Amino acid sequence: MWPVNLYSVGGASETTTAGEVAVGGILEVFTAADPLVRAGAGVLGTVVVAMIVLGLLQGYGPRSVAKARRSPVISGCIGLPGALVIGGLASTGLLIADTSLGIFFGIPLVAFGALVLPVLTTLGFVAIGTSIAARFGQDRLGPGVLVGGLVAGLASLSVVSAILLVGLAASLGVGAGFRVLIDARGTTRPDERTVPPANKI
Repeated sequence: MWPVNLYSVGGASETTTAGEVAVGGILEVFTAADPLVRAGAGVLGTVVVAMIVLGLLQGYGPRSVAKARRSPVISGCIGLPGALVIGGLASTGLLIADTSLGIFFGIPLVAFGALVLPVLTTLGFVAIGTSIAARFGQDRLGPGVLVGGLVAGLASLSVVSAILLVGLAASLGVGAGFRVLIDARGTTRPDERTVPPANKI
């Protein structure tokens, strides 16, 4: 009969979940890549995603950027817990991906987090880039996309800068995006808005 330790080691190795493997793989790739390669990938990825998002969501995207620039504190206070919730849902999906519920709940949660969070974080980087470009007299989305890409490239240089800058951009993007959605719902039927008594005809 084999020693008991061999059975315990084998059982422990099989408890590794898909979420732990995915997170460990991402960190390993991030730390193993050259900093200049990470920065270039951050710039290129942010610019490409921003162009796609702003091109497809021509009304929602620019309004979210403007909302984040107009009231960054409110957007950040709303967006920080929102980003944590979205990230938590995606992490939960990864954790239950290997279970029987993974097909019904895990995959949709991962897909939701992988789609929504990067898009809104990119809009946050564009808002930061547009604010910086406006300081130099270029208050337009085009220069804002490029400067936002450069900020994302700087965020890719180290783990600490990635946590700080990506967290800031995610908070701004998620908060502003949520506020734009709320405003859009409130103005969908403008004929049903309440008219003050003094302004009634």
